[in-house]
Amino acid sequence: MVSSKGAVLVAGGAGYIGSHVCKALAARGYLPVTLDDLSTGHRSAVRYGPFVEGDISSADAIGRAMREHELCGVMHFAAKSLVSASVQDPLLYYAENVSKGVTFLRHLQQSGITRLLFSSTAAVYGNPGPGAQLTEASPTVPINPYGATKLAFEQALRWSAEASGAPFAILRYFNAAGADADGEIGESHDPETHLVPLAIGAALGTRPPLEVFGTDYETPDGTALRDYVHVEDLASAHIVVFERMLQGKHAQIYNAGGGVGHSVLEVLASVERVLGQPVPHRLGPRRAGDPPALVADVKQLRSTGWSPDRSSLDQIVRSASDWHRRHG
Repeated sequence: MVSSKGAVLVAGGAGYIGSHVCKALAARGYLPVTLDDLSTGHRSAVRYGPFVEGDISSADAIGRAMREHELCGVMHFAAKSLVSASVQDPLLYYAENVSKGVTFLRHLQQSGITRLLFSSTAAVYGNPGPGAQLTEASPTVPINPYGATKLAFEQALRWSAEASGAPFAILRYFNAAGADADGEIGESHDPETHLVPLAIGAALGTRPPLEVFGTDYETPDGTALRDYVHVEDLASAHIVVFERMLQGKHAQIYNAGGGVGHSVLEVLASVERVLGQPVPHRLGPRRAGDPPALVADVKQLRSTGWSPDRSSLDQIVRSASDWHRRHG
């Protein structure tokens, strides 16, 4: 395969967000080279460029990608990402997200690859309380091991870049949701823990009734507030930020969200509007490690020219519903 703009190594490119970014890279004229061990990703999602099966801590896997392609940079999505699982097994999360990530970074630097865009998370902000939009300068005090491990790698990357002068950027995701407009790729996790696909599955009868975790938060309807961003808007943010790195603009952290908070019950109402049928659900206690509200201030990312054009709640739910109805 050839590309007009060069090859980009996409670690975790067989996953939900990584595969959408690969599609966006290919559409922009880059060659996405997916590196994935398929522990949570799907081989069927690797459609837009070559595939190297391997772990991010494997020097051999990185070497294989380098021998076959002239890489102009790296995007790093590979990580464990379940909050509840991180609470249950924090050492696994430190091993996967920090230890392997640092080994990956060292292999890249030893191979002469320095330009890196890292996939981080709003979980680094911890529990900011309801009402406030989070800026990139907001305090980072994670309340679960998932957020703590992402922040630890952010810090390792920043210190390493300061020592070496290597360009980097960080995108802190809020809640990615939705599906590719062409119906090629969508959200499919095992186990599935994300609200939008769980609510759609409950409404369609392909999943059990949804459990709403917590109804006593200090929010307008008592359920947790989250900021949802369409996965295609998130993919376009990666292209914008990566190309700024290519132009020499780096060492930036960006919040990547829709900039609006929606409660769990508002998401259920959107699914009911879009599908025209109820979402069977039951109310349950809070889940360990969940803050009441996480909503992004996205002014810094908007300043690049990016905009979350597809991230209204109904747009997100409609695209996800279309994909789940096609793919069961």
